[in-house]
Amino acid sequence: MSERVPENRMGVMPVGRLILTMSLPMMLSMLIQALYNVVDSIFVSWISEDALTAVSLAFPFQNLLIAIAVGTSVGVNALLSRSLGEKNTAQANAAATNGLFLTVVSLLLFMLLGGLFSELFFRLQTTSEAIIGYGASYLRICSLFCAGLFLEIMLERLLQSTGRTFYTMITQSLGAITNLILDPILIFGWGPFPAMGIDGAAVATVIGQFAAAALAGLFNWRYNSDIQLQFRGFRPNWYIISRIYSVGLPSIVMNSIGSAMTFALNQILGAFTSTANAVLGIYFKFQSFVFMPVFGLNNGLVPIIAYNYGAKKKKRMTDTIRLGILFASAIMLAGFLLIQFFSSQILLLFKASENMLAIGIPALKSISFAFLFVGFNIIVTSTMQSLGHGFLSMGISMIRQLLVLLPTAFFLSLTGRLELIWWAFPIAECVATLLCAVFLRSIYVRVIRPMPEEDAA
Repeated sequence: MSERVPENRMGVMPVGRLILTMSLPMMLSMLIQALYNVVDSIFVSWISEDALTAVSLAFPFQNLLIAIAVGTSVGVNALLSRSLGEKNTAQANAAATNGLFLTVVSLLLFMLLGGLFSELFFRLQTTSEAIIGYGASYLRICSLFCAGLFLEIMLERLLQSTGRTFYTMITQSLGAITNLILDPILIFGWGPFPAMGIDGAAVATVIGQFAAAALAGLFNWRYNSDIQLQFRGFRPNWYIISRIYSVGLPSIVMNSIGSAMTFALNQILGAFTSTANAVLGIYFKFQSFVFMPVFGLNNGLVPIIAYNYGAKKKKRMTDTIRLGILFASAIMLAGFLLIQFFSSQILLLFKASENMLAIGIPALKSISFAFLFVGFNIIVTSTMQSLGHGFLSMGISMIRQLLVLLPTAFFLSLTGRLELIWWAFPIAECVATLLCAVFLRSIYVRVIRPMPEEDAA
């Protein structure tokens, strides 16, 4: 047993300060990553609107890749943190080691898929040879060199699982800043570098990911003393893997559903104009600027909830959930106001034409009403995952995206009015909020309320 486990701050530090201590570094680093997402697309938009549309159409595949990486790491995070709370160091080490094994298997799969089927993926979405050419080249590079992204996500989650979020701020910031610096250099050919166009954006992306992964590996080796990675004589532990995916699989499915939803939504919008696809891509890029701080907050909350669930500290759990909902809702309200008042300025960053402004301004303003519900939904679904009820959050995501958002978007498209389709987002989020409230109450009654009362700082 590790002697350091009982002293982990997740079980003793005052909850409000603990949330800020663990979440603020990740929120800052994710803001930097979000800034990269926006600036990267701005640089691509300077190539042409076709290039911007190509990157937008690549999003579902890239999101599927991220879904596998994040979902697996979420499962590792929850099991590892709970094991530390239970003082079960052996299981925590097994979770980390098997998590890295699953990461390697996943990245090899996506290298194969992206290398072979990138062009086919774009031909399923558009007949424009220019967009297909841009997109297939961009996606092939990102897929063949996706090892950096997979390893970065898993190694950073190992640091987060043990409360070392400051180090993840450094690694994520390094990756994003490296990307930001290399983007214009490689896209436009500054200095001795040749102009690579959209390929330069892809190369800059993967270099930043590998840099972050290397630093995260170094930090785990030097400073993460709560876990020990042992690969000599390693054999997959199927019991541990099943426990990882009992939490991680619902997360994977939820995010994969997002890829399917975006793919299908692009088909609906593309029937009107490819400019609508570009607007949707801009929305998703800018959305990350608002969502990323909430995800950073969320990443700080998950190990706190899981650790204190394992340690049977009821008050610390409920305080964490309440404060998380409050902070997330405040962030999303700020994002809503930003879009309502500055939608045209946001679009002009991407060299929007008059046609794109006419489509994009009402689109962004309509979609942003969903922000008023998103903060609550993100924290509640992550709470479900932390407590081992990931399939409930998966069910909510499936209903929201497949049974509400897509059908609503399709039926609104039948009116022939493009501006109505965007309202499918807030409608779906309202339904998700009702489901989250019902399931959260159910989990509280069955899981949290029966726990013994304990005074906690």
